[in-house]
Amino acid sequence: MKKFRKYIGLAALCFAVMLIVTACAQNGKGVTKPPTDFFYGTIYNFIGKPLQNVMLYFSHVIGGANGAGWAIILMTFVVRMVLLPLMLNQQKKSTTQQEKMARVQPQMKLIQETMKRKDLTQDQQLTLGTWQRELYSQNNLSLTGGMGCLPLIIQFPIMIGIYQAVMYSKPLAHSFFFGISLSERSISVTIIATIFAFLQGYISLIGIPKEQKKQMQSMMLMNPLMTLFISLSVSGSVALYWAAGNIFSVIQQLIVTFIIMPKVKKEVDEELKHEPIKAVVTQEKIDELLNQTSAAPKVNKQTQELHQNLRNRNKGKQHHKH
Repeated sequence: MKKFRKYIGLAALCFAVMLIVTACAQNGKGVTKPPTDFFYGTIYNFIGKPLQNVMLYFSHVIGGANGAGWAIILMTFVVRMVLLPLMLNQQKKSTTQQEKMARVQPQMKLIQETMKRKDLTQDQQLTLGTWQRELYSQNNLSLTGGMGCLPLIIQFPIMIGIYQAVMYSKPLAHSFFFGISLSERSISVTIIATIFAFLQGYISLIGIPKEQKKQMQSMMLMNPLMTLFISLSVSGSVALYWAAGNIFSVIQQLIVTFIIMPKVKKEVDEELKHEPIKAVVTQEKIDELLNQTSAAPKVNKQTQELHQNLRNRNKGKQHHKH
């Protein structure tokens, strides 16, 4: 059931992002007036409009039939380059958490396997939950896996701003890029964007331990699914931005997988030499906890026998009186 919930949550997230994107993009063709409401209007005035002017400038400098498309790609790369140090720092923290999680995995597996038992009492479930929290806290692990919200918060208005820059500029929205209309939905751009999204997810699993890889495989589908749904719901210009962003994500992931990850592994190994992983859960503690389950029925049985004997005695006394 938990597995199905994970996929349902993934689909719901993709659908929610698709609605947000289409709400600000509006399919490209019919949009002529920029937004004036507080949220989207503020983003357009302070982010969308400046980005639009820069893109138009690049389009004019590059020139040619494909100038607008190259301007979108160039602007996407510029924005992602600005965010790159923050993203790499965040992914370094996440990789550190993954490495430490791999070291506590045997203890986590003991808890998870025990949690699957159907004969656990409520107190035993609470004890296992407490042990899990202690395992995280005593080994300086984050429940969120080291992934912070700051990069997402920063990217969200910038992403909308780039959408607006394209959608509220006729030269950008109604241009062509190697024969692909940037004002209409493009299957070819969608396929390219989705392939690079999947490639980024595949590279992110290289060097990950098997246990963690199994847990991350379903999450690996999130970015390709979001890319597919969003790119099919918006114009080719916005899909081109998404494709360029995913190409950049592949480059970023290559840096993380083959440069940052080996370095982090060495740092974690060195750290654990001085501060080894603390053992919070052992098989002996699990066995001791589970023995409480088998002891409880014995106590209950003895109590029932005692009550039955008392009832029999009372019946005997009443029968003797009559």
